[in-house]
Amino acid sequence: MKAKLYLVGTPIGNLDDLSPRALETLKNVDFIAAEDTRVSLKLLRHFEIKKPLISYHEHNRLSSGDIILEKILSGENCALVTDAGMPCISDPGTELVKLCHEHGVEVLSVPGPSALISALSLSGLPSGSFVFEGFLPAKKGERKARLSALKAEKRTIVLYEAPHKLRNSLRDIYDILGDREISVSRELTKLHEETLRGRVSDFISKYEEEEPRGEFVLVLAAAETYDENRMSEDEALKLVFAYREQGLSLKEAAKLASPGSGYSKNELYALAIKK
Repeated sequence: MKAKLYLVGTPIGNLDDLSPRALETLKNVDFIAAEDTRVSLKLLRHFEIKKPLISYHEHNRLSSGDIILEKILSGENCALVTDAGMPCISDPGTELVKLCHEHGVEVLSVPGPSALISALSLSGLPSGSFVFEGFLPAKKGERKARLSALKAEKRTIVLYEAPHKLRNSLRDIYDILGDREISVSRELTKLHEETLRGRVSDFISKYEEEEPRGEFVLVLAAAETYDENRMSEDEALKLVFAYREQGLSLKEAAKLASPGSGYSKNELYALAIKK
């Protein structure tokens, strides 16, 4: 029987999420290809699995891919794992899969956790049709160009983001895509898991006051959803000032007017200050 490549989904935080089939596969393959062998070694030790590990990542994918393919063709079954979640989602595993297909190696999926799907299901935003953009480019010009291409996107948009890049990305999202609805998930399945809903400006303010921690998944409303039922600026301000006449502070009035107006509380506050 020919050897195979198994794409094994691993936990994105909670080790109890490793499926029985994934566990059995990792125990039975001849070797494991891992994005970061140090991370994968912790998982294997937890489940008392002792298998040879081969490093396979962005910087060695060409040379390491050839070695892995040669071992599979010689009769050794391989499990490909990433640091967390399903392989081949925003990592170089796709190229190994392509290489195996080109050489007649059967590739099988052993599904597991996915931050993408978890965050989308938690967002409360339309999930019947969505676009996954992975990580935005680190360079400002490239990041703005990518976001500009998404400005008229009619599907829900899902992005990954690292904590040290989050503030810049949120500001660029606000400048280019507008202050649309967003769901922000971080540390999914871990002890400090959190999913919050609001508008982009809300999270710009939030992370100006506190340091972003953990890995983030951003789920953005589609362009048509963002514009739907949004009041004109004059209508929104009338609502704010109506609350002001009840004796509320400007901040309190903006907060109460936000849900029905289609504007964030910060956006309404800024508009009212200009009047």
